[in-house]
Amino acid sequence: MRLTFLGTGSAMPTGSRMQSGYLLERGGHRLLVDCGSGVLHSLARTDAGYEGVDTVLLTHHHLDHVSDLDVLMKARWLAGETDLTVAGPPGTSDLIRDLLDTHDYMQDRLDLTLMDLDSGPFELAGFSGDACETRHSMQCFAYRLSVDAGPAITLGADSEAFTDLIEFADGSAVLVHDCSFPDEVDVSNHPTPTTLGRTLRDADAEVGRVYLTHLYPHTEGRHEEMLDAIADSYDGDVQFAEDGLTITVS
Repeated sequence: MRLTFLGTGSAMPTGSRMQSGYLLERGGHRLLVDCGSGVLHSLARTDAGYEGVDTVLLTHHHLDHVSDLDVLMKARWLAGETDLTVAGPPGTSDLIRDLLDTHDYMQDRLDLTLMDLDSGPFELAGFSGDACETRHSMQCFAYRLSVDAGPAITLGADSEAFTDLIEFADGSAVLVHDCSFPDEVDVSNHPTPTTLGRTLRDADAEVGRVYLTHLYPHTEGRHEEMLDAIADSYDGDVQFAEDGLTITVS
């Protein structure tokens, strides 16, 4: 399975990182997870392009995770594509309907399939998934995704660090985890490096490489000290994600 980081930024643009978005591919299966501002431009740079991605999975409904959804719908329509599936936490169907009410000329342009998920297993676009609710300021799901019982990738979404979320990722080849701010920022709904490191240490779980994402401008120029803070508690493989990075797990 291949994972491309389309956007590793946050709700505060930096000019160098798009907002949240991830492309998963395996064989002919493609799944876009989140669709924040700028993600469509990143997706257009991939071999798949927005023409080749007909399924979107949302972690939650904050603007920096959904703001390119209507842009995606119009781009697919203009490119001659007819279908789009959008899935996510409860309220996802209403979100899309509200977008179409606002941009009413897009009504009936695409054959839409809308799905509201609950915590637990699901199948989507050829991927086997499992959902776990995170600790965030609105309902938000982390997703563990695999194809044909192959290695799993867990996308931790926006969340404070807590052991249940790390244990949800147990056995995953890759864990993508929020690390929005350096330690001195007093923040809820997101972790800092020290809290993430301690949680990774304390969880009863084995994960492969951890990629840090959802990076606010406060983290620029601070990556080494943030990695050091995590390493004070956790000796696993941790790296910062970058826009455009593609990794393959097998």
